[in-house]
Amino acid sequence: MVVNHASVLTKDYFIAYLKLIMNSRDYTLKQAKEFAFDFFFKGDMDRYGTSTCLQFEKAIKEIEIEIEMC
Repeated sequence: MVVNHASVLTKDYFIAYLKLIMNSRDYTLKQAKEFAFDFFFKGDMDRYGTSTCLQFEKAIKEIEIEIEMC
């Protein structure tokens, strides 16, 4: 996925990204979060700014809710 460093990445972007990781690698949400932290954020959650980090956290919460409902 291409990242534009000039804009805030959205919650929907991260939902799609995390679900792609989970489906393609057969990862749990926890594993997908760790993978994204290492691979996407390069170990620095502020790499793309605070707003993007908050959108990432919102995406995680939404996926958690979705998983609980299943």
